[in-house]
This record gives sequence, C-alpha cells and structure tokens, in this order.
Amino acid sequence: MAKIRHLAIKTPDPQRLADFYRDALDMEVLLRGESGAVYLTDGYLTLAILRSRPEDAPPGLNHFGVAVEDSDALCRKLVEMGLPQPTVRPSNRPYAELRAMDPDGNLFDISVHGFEEEQYLPEREGQKKREKARVD
Repeated sequence: MAKIRHLAIKTPDPQRLADFYRDALDMEVLLRGESGAVYLTDGYLTLAILRSRPEDAPPGLNHFGVAVEDSDALCRKLVEMGLPQPTVRPSNRPYAELRAMDPDGNLFDISVHGFEEEQYLPEREGQKKREKARVD
C-alpha cells in the first residue's frame, strides 16, 4: 500500500509560510533549497514550501508524494489504467524519483527511498548499481 508522506504548497513567500508551519505546528526544517524552497517535517510527513511564480498555477496545493516499496509496479498499474507513464524527476529534486498524475491531472510524486532524507538522482542511481551488484 502506498503511503502519503509528502505535500507541497506553492506560495510567493516560502520563508514566511515555512516560519508559520514551524512556529504554529512545531515542524522541523529539513532543508532550505537554492530556489528558496523550504522542506519541513513533523516526523512523519514532509511539507515542501515552494516558491510560486506569476506564470505558474496560483498559490496553494501543488502536489503530494507517496512512498512505495515498488515504483515499477505502481507505474505499470497507472499505465494499465490509461494514465501517462510517470516521468523521472529532475536530478536536483531531493526526495522523489518519479512524477505521476491522477485522472483529473492532479500531480503526485512517487518515491521508493522515501521523504525522510534528501537523496538526489546520482545517489539513487549509485545505490541501484550497488544493490544490483549484490544480487548478481
């Protein structure tokens, strides 16, 4: 079963909103990105506060993320349901490996490694190679 472990909110002022969630909900700051994004956690869920730009969708919920044990199985299931093949996230994204969408076009991230620790694409690829070498 997939578990929702990540939400992302877009705002014109990520620091202001991050300060609010830190102070009001006692969330802990995990990471401050070069883009101005701030990632917080309550110990279970990761909350990404992302900078919105005028050309983007309006401020508000941007996407959510699910932690799964087998991303390949979920990708196959989504395609069988008639949805587009999930896409690989850019290498500078610290948590999710893939991005998918539901039938209404709502975006969600898919992660095998989870949302607790930052891990970028080169690290994930290196880990896959090490795991494959152990199996072979």
